[in-house]
Amino acid sequence: MKKANGNSIAMNILHLLYSTALASGLNAGALIVLASYLRSSNYGMFSVALAFAMIMAYFTDAGLSKIVLREGSKHKADVPVIMSSYIKMRLVLLGATFIVGFIIINLLHSEDAMLLKTSYFLIIPFVIGVSMQSISSTYFQLIEKMQFSGMIRIASSLLLVLSITIGMVFNWHPFIIYSAYGLSYLLSGLMGIFLVLKYTKIPIRCSFHKGLFNQLLSFTMTGLLFVILPQLGPIILEKTVSLAEVGLFAVAYRIPQALLQLPFIVAGAFYPVLFRYYNSNQIKDHESLNMIQMKAMGLVGMAMTVPLYYFAEPIIVLLFGAEWVSASNLLKIISIMLFLQGITIALADGLTTRARQTQRMIVQFVAVIGAVIFYWMLSQSFGLIGAAWACIVIEVIAFLGFWLVSPNRVSIGKTMIPFITILQGSLVLWDLVFNSLPILAAIVQYAIIVIYILLDKQMNQSIFIYLSNKGIVQKWKIRKSERLEDGL
Repeated sequence: MKKANGNSIAMNILHLLYSTALASGLNAGALIVLASYLRSSNYGMFSVALAFAMIMAYFTDAGLSKIVLREGSKHKADVPVIMSSYIKMRLVLLGATFIVGFIIINLLHSEDAMLLKTSYFLIIPFVIGVSMQSISSTYFQLIEKMQFSGMIRIASSLLLVLSITIGMVFNWHPFIIYSAYGLSYLLSGLMGIFLVLKYTKIPIRCSFHKGLFNQLLSFTMTGLLFVILPQLGPIILEKTVSLAEVGLFAVAYRIPQALLQLPFIVAGAFYPVLFRYYNSNQIKDHESLNMIQMKAMGLVGMAMTVPLYYFAEPIIVLLFGAEWVSASNLLKIISIMLFLQGITIALADGLTTRARQTQRMIVQFVAVIGAVIFYWMLSQSFGLIGAAWACIVIEVIAFLGFWLVSPNRVSIGKTMIPFITILQGSLVLWDLVFNSLPILAAIVQYAIIVIYILLDKQMNQSIFIYLSNKGIVQKWKIRKSERLEDGL
């Protein structure tokens, strides 16, 4: 589970966890401070421009980063040539994204000169910076040294906070603040490229690696469907319930959606190793590691579900105020999505890393269609509670779809169905048994999680191998032997 000169999966997860937690906290704080500095109209324009910037940033990648991980993990892969080809394609996509993106923005907001100006000041440096960060992060993910991805992410957030703070102290014009926001990403992107060039030489003139075109459409469509799915709830509900109810749903949905970054971090550490196992024809190792990934991401998801499920009301009141308390029942239901989606993402990664991206794309397309149908039907029949349950139904559809198209569906079913039944069943059971004692219910549920980890042979073996590689087991045996000798 470790590549030559690369970190272990556990170490890469650790690097991604602390860097993402710190960066996310700094980014959120920066946006809150920025909202207090700008007038509501300026902040509204900034929010619209930032939404366009995020979408355009995705289209500069269009699924290429995962293809690079696939190609770079192959035996005797020429990583510098692959990276060179990747960068060239990213430059083409960047130019096309700017042309198409700004045409759309101008068509939609041709009469709002301030918004157009805001878009240019923010989007140009932001999208270029995010593209460079993505290139460097992909490289360090490929060589399994995620600490550098973490450094780039943290540097970006620190520069963001610093630029906004300086802007507020010197009372900068909003347009300069927007540029500074984008430039913080640009500077950290340049830092990322510099780190890449320290590790490897990227040839400018070399043959193009045509493997990057293999299944490109499938990867692009999968990424696009993944981006669309979380946005469907508010879009559909706006047609079936009142705007006030849409706001309640959005508040309840936003918390689990933000926490989903943690399962994605775990997935990012497994991705290159899964590709490497499959490309080396180590199918059994691939299946075993993917099973561990499903369990690990499911357990992380359940660990995050527990507080949201048992303490939904105080969490809503603490974060948003008492006027939003009606969203607590929705949060309780939607929180289950964290557990289910953790498993579903890992199952989908198993398909991608064994050349079944087309099947993954088809299942995600079915899930999107299902989302439209169930959001519409359940919200019309049962209101917001129906909409919350639609989130769970969509995850079940996705899980069943990925499971049915998996080549090792039998072993997955034997392992994961009991896993889901035990953890999800106990969550609901303790809620009924300790209805008036949520703290006790949470403690018991966390105990169930720990007991499962201790009793699961596959996870125990993985933990033992990791500790052995670190020399911890050997040190423990030596100390135990020394204590026995002292006792004698």
